[in-house]
Amino acid sequence: MTTQALILLIVFLVVLLMLSYPLGILIAKIADGKAPVPGMKWLAWLERGMYKLAGVKADEGMTWKGYTLALLVFNVLGTFFVYAIQRLQLWLPLNPQAMPNISADSSFNTAVSFVSNTNWQGYVGEGTMSYLTQMLALAGQNFFSAATGIAVVFALIRGFSAHSSKSIGNFWVDLTRSTLYLLLPLSLIFAIFLMGQGVVQNFSAYKDVQLADAVTYSMPKTGADGQPLKDSRGAPVTEEMTTRTQTLAMGPVASQEAIKLLGTNGGGFFNVNSAHPYENPTPLSNFFQMIAIFLIPAALCFAFGRMVGDQRQGWAVLATMTLLFVVMTVGVMVAEQQTHPALAAMNVDQASSALQSGGNMEGKETRFGISASSLFVAVTTAASCGAVNAMHDSLMPLGGLVPVALMQFGEVVFGGVGSGLYGMLIFAILAVFIAGLMIGRTPEYLGKKIQSYEMKMTSVAILVTPVLVLAGTAIAVMTEAGRVGILNPGAHGFSEVLYAFTSAANNNGSAFAGISANTPFYNIMLAIAMWFGRFAMIVPVLAIAGSLAAKKRLEVNAGTMPTHGLMFIALLAGTVVLISVLNYVPALALGPVAEHLQMLHHAKN
Repeated sequence: MTTQALILLIVFLVVLLMLSYPLGILIAKIADGKAPVPGMKWLAWLERGMYKLAGVKADEGMTWKGYTLALLVFNVLGTFFVYAIQRLQLWLPLNPQAMPNISADSSFNTAVSFVSNTNWQGYVGEGTMSYLTQMLALAGQNFFSAATGIAVVFALIRGFSAHSSKSIGNFWVDLTRSTLYLLLPLSLIFAIFLMGQGVVQNFSAYKDVQLADAVTYSMPKTGADGQPLKDSRGAPVTEEMTTRTQTLAMGPVASQEAIKLLGTNGGGFFNVNSAHPYENPTPLSNFFQMIAIFLIPAALCFAFGRMVGDQRQGWAVLATMTLLFVVMTVGVMVAEQQTHPALAAMNVDQASSALQSGGNMEGKETRFGISASSLFVAVTTAASCGAVNAMHDSLMPLGGLVPVALMQFGEVVFGGVGSGLYGMLIFAILAVFIAGLMIGRTPEYLGKKIQSYEMKMTSVAILVTPVLVLAGTAIAVMTEAGRVGILNPGAHGFSEVLYAFTSAANNNGSAFAGISANTPFYNIMLAIAMWFGRFAMIVPVLAIAGSLAAKKRLEVNAGTMPTHGLMFIALLAGTVVLISVLNYVPALALGPVAEHLQMLHHAKN
């Protein structure tokens, strides 16, 4: 790990803390459905008008079942809307390139992906989606899926802070206030910043420009079924192509880029995502894109502390997230700065110096280098964002292990907007339950007794994603339809499949990208993983919120285990890591670990 990488990590965390603390205070005001939001009181008339237009009684709370039903209906309708826009885009406006309608299986996958806050993309954005589809369907769901996650964590926090209440809030109020007072203002500010850095924002048709010299490149051949052709050894068949012009894609990029990052949605207007100079033009834009990904998840920790009446609780959760994040980030930075054994055996100089970056530069943007790319890898997979500025498929085996492991932690290391905090609070419930068993006391967290019902729901919430990941990976590698999409043999090919289902079920959306996933098999299988990975966790979380809200809040006494000190932070971090190890180590051993050992073996021989 270089000095540059260490300084970058420290500066990143300091800036994040400085920005997230005041934002957490604002979010706590937003969570109070009746309190005016400082600096935005003038929007109250719009909020009231929207409730009146929709027939929502803002002052009426919901039981957890009513809250859940409203949330599910809203997201099901959103899925149908995004699906319909894609299937009809050829005949809709704002389509200067006359993009054709999208296939049924791809539309289904994309609709589920954006509604579930996953933003997995099996398509090439600039070659598939019209401007209207990008703005109305995809960017619209970027707002709504993020607001849904925030609403759920508000409901869970109310469960801890309420006193014998049947209500956990009003879903429509939480959704509206999160969008109106938080996501929209932040996105507007960030979009303007990105445009200032050079991110494009227009409705122009794509532009063809002449190249100074002709460019020759290789393209994979495909068969009549659209699948890549392979030779007798299983290697892709390619053909030489020559071009003298280049088509520059245009479009409303900055507006989508802002909410994609702030809402930890991921995806990209362009196929190469935040590695594209029109999405991420400068080192400064790259830095603040990473800040944007973590900003709301970190701020929610401070909001959590204020809402439960003990700021130390928010600091404890944030410290746990930061501890896990720093350890994993150092891991990927060290792995990517190492020399490649095969090149070292040929005496290739891979040392870091003033004249070269050293380490593994394959798949990385020279504008950002190893340090900024490695930090982006950790940030985007810790926060269930999925935006990328480098090719994860090109990471060293142990470097590639880090983003997979961060997702397999359950996306609770900062995690998605809302989902990261409610996921970590579920682990906190499990941690105090384990501690209670060890000391022979009924476990409590924030004054609420943790009993059998909460533990049953906690078990469902924690185990649903491992089941989806491991079952989906097993089916994919056992069936011909799954194996045909694997472009790399052996352990790395297995890692690609494992990564895909890990990303889908944990609602991350990034990919190793060495897998042909835009097939009916993967579109349907990954959509199933994304939907249940999102909503099969939200339902038990809301059930826990309802159960806790109905309980009396107990006073702290001499026998109460403190949940804000170093011991609890260590217990919580250990619980997160232990659950991940128990669930995924065998699969990781078949993928990145085996690939690392094979790499060392081949280098020696």
